[in-house]
Order: sequence, then C-alpha cells, then structure tokens
Amino acid sequence: MTMTVHVDIVSAEKEIFSGLAEMVFAPAELGEVGISPRHAPLISRLKPGEVRVKVSDKEIYPFYVSGGMLEIQPHMITILADTAIRAKDIDEAAAIEAKARAEEALADKSGKIDFATAQAQLQDAIMQLRTLDRLRKRGG
Repeated sequence: MTMTVHVDIVSAEKEIFSGLAEMVFAPAELGEVGISPRHAPLISRLKPGEVRVKVSDKEIYPFYVSGGMLEIQPHMITILADTAIRAKDIDEAAAIEAKARAEEALADKSGKIDFATAQAQLQDAIMQLRTLDRLRKRGG
C-alpha cells in the first residue's frame, strides 16, 4: 500500500483542496520542494507559482498560489496561500491583460507608479500563465 499524507490548501477566501496525496511539489522561497509522507517538519514562505498534488500515479492536481506559507509535518501538509486557484480555473485572458498592464506600468518613467507593486503584479501574471502552459503540456 502506498503511503499518503494529508494536504490542505487554503486561500484567504476558502479551502481549495483537502485530501490525501502521495507527493506534493511547492514553490518554496529557496526553490521548489518535493514533499513526501513522513517528511521532516518545515515551515517556509512560498513564492508565486505552481503547487502540484500527486494523488496517485494517474492523478496530479495543479494549483496556482500567489505566495503564502507552507507548513510540513510528518503526516500533514498545510499551504496557507494569499491566493490559490485550481490551474484549470485560471482566467487566461485576465492574466494576459494583467501582464500587459504591469509591463506598461513598469515602462512608465514618470515616477508615478509603485515599482514594487507593478513588479509583483507582473510576476503574478507570468506565473499564472506559466501554470496554465504546464497544465496544457501535461494534457490537462
């Protein structure tokens, strides 16, 4: 029998996923981490990117998180995300538009924009689009 770990993915708005998984991949602050059952305890900040929950050899659920916290215990993984979206629910047109707006704001040399905010919005949009692209390449 395959070992599993309980996974909860929660955003500020609602619980996105709760269930058992064989493996979880997440964009931790210092790089992507692969988390299996009985992993050593760890707490890390999350970068914007894709979280993949491997339920079985045939089922992997991809999610987009905009950042947040990752807590790992030997029998439980909790992802507290600022924003979490199932990859299949990402609005591609909105992400493309947000990317274009952020690029336009960054190109504005008048000094009237908040550079850090525009940079964060650009990274958020790019990571949403990258998550969608990976989903399509996997045949999702």
